[in-house]
Amino acid sequence: MADLDAVARLLAHGFTRHSRDWWMVGLRRQSVRDVPEGYPRFGYMLDYDGTPVGILLLIYTARDDGGAISIRCNLSSWYVEPAYRNYAPILTKVAQRHDHVTYVNISPADWTWPTIETQGFRPYCRGLFFSFPALSRPANGMRVEIVPRDAKAVESLSEADVAILTRHAAYGCLGLVCRAADGRGYPFVLQSMRIKERIAPPAMQLIYCHEVADYVACAGAIGRFLLRRGKVAIALDANGRMNDLVGFYRERRRKYFKGPQCPRLADLSDTELVIHGP
Repeated sequence: MADLDAVARLLAHGFTRHSRDWWMVGLRRQSVRDVPEGYPRFGYMLDYDGTPVGILLLIYTARDDGGAISIRCNLSSWYVEPAYRNYAPILTKVAQRHDHVTYVNISPADWTWPTIETQGFRPYCRGLFFSFPALSRPANGMRVEIVPRDAKAVESLSEADVAILTRHAAYGCLGLVCRAADGRGYPFVLQSMRIKERIAPPAMQLIYCHEVADYVACAGAIGRFLLRRGKVAIALDANGRMNDLVGFYRERRRKYFKGPQCPRLADLSDTELVIHGP
């Protein structure tokens, strides 16, 4: 904890798009979130004479996969000062030493793809599909509700789903439950997107749902709900055009994984995207 300010300054120096204050917000969130026992809260740091000269942020999460607990680790921001780059492989070697952990890298620069792949990572997502959900036909009787960040229970949702929705609402995301006419509830987490100038366009990104098919089924109702709030598009991870939705596909930043479980396309929960922000 005593190193957070110096680490934030180092990250701001290495990733000039974001300020020291921006990094501090995410680091403070990491300082209080639940972390599986036995795993680092922040990641690993290279220290030279009391000064941070390298950092690899890690975000560990325990996943409940139908009663079986698995561990996922988001390999986040990695920066080492030029004079110490020969020590950089130490960070990645230590960080990826658990064979039972699924490691994900959701924001690698394209010039790093060959290096990532030589480390054993495989792409599981190659682009984004930008959908216009208001143009989808809504299912009869379906309604959409906002889940507040202080919700304790939500009808027809599991405790785990409610925890995800409220936790991400605290990060500034929008937690929704789309309720079908028969009472079934479908959880969704959406996050406003940003462009380089940090301006919010009329688009959101799908952060979490059980499966992409749920979004397809609920798109019409969600689209009309968001249209009244000035949002016209929802971007979701995809590997090609989605014929059941109105929109367009763009190949852009790949997302990689390494380990026993391939991540689902509709699940970016508890990653750097929400903890540190878009």
